[in-house]
Amino acid sequence: MKLATQIVEKPWGRRDTPAAFGDMRGKQVGEIWYDAPDGEPLPLLVKWLFTSEKLSVQVHPNDHQAKARGLTSGKEECWYIVHAQPGAVLGMGTKEPLTPEQLRAASLSGEIESLMEWKPVQAGDYFYIPAGTVHAIGAGVTLIEVQQNADITYRLYDYGRLDNGQLRELHLGEGVAVADARPYVHPASGRASGNMQLAGGPHFRLWLASDEAGLADIPKDVPRWITPITGCAEIDGQQLGAGACFLAQAGMSVTMDSDCQLLAAAV
Repeated sequence: MKLATQIVEKPWGRRDTPAAFGDMRGKQVGEIWYDAPDGEPLPLLVKWLFTSEKLSVQVHPNDHQAKARGLTSGKEECWYIVHAQPGAVLGMGTKEPLTPEQLRAASLSGEIESLMEWKPVQAGDYFYIPAGTVHAIGAGVTLIEVQQNADITYRLYDYGRLDNGQLRELHLGEGVAVADARPYVHPASGRASGNMQLAGGPHFRLWLASDEAGLADIPKDVPRWITPITGCAEIDGQQLGAGACFLAQAGMSVTMDSDCQLLAAAV
């Protein structure tokens, strides 16, 4: 099933989205994401992000915390960097552990920006972001995000940005309650190359395949979200190029052309 493409304009987005996505007619695109054509909710959400400014400092709850608030699930995600301008950074974790009181005070004062760990990034870097991680995406980054399909974000700090003349809403009570403000360390992070598994759960698995040999490690007996980064893949006879996403059902065959590199995700 080829997933429907949703184009989302954002004030922090860009007008130079890759040609594979087609003519955006001057739109300032921040996100391109994919869902089922019939609107049926899927367990995973795949999306591209394009940034011209830093995104807000934010945090997501885990499953237990989300369900206690009446929500279906929490939100964990993995980022794969497709392109990064010189000097581009991602904010992940804080330089030192912060108590809830310290985190709240730093968010109110703006000190949280300097207390975060800003990591230089380049194409091929990947990072798994567990729920509770204080994080922000910097400017000049193009990335693919695979996440639990939950629209639940608590904004801690937003650089004083305005929305219709008013400061954008923060969610300090909820965010501080679920945040685990400490240095970021996670085994599913580093520089990807060739064929490799980037993330191994517990909420989803993610693989990078740079040639057909990489497909051998991706299970065929489960549904897989296939997202070409470059080139084209073929799924049960259907061509799929960069800029699209396909939910391949169990048993469907996947092949790649010689220029293809793709991400494959499965729950």
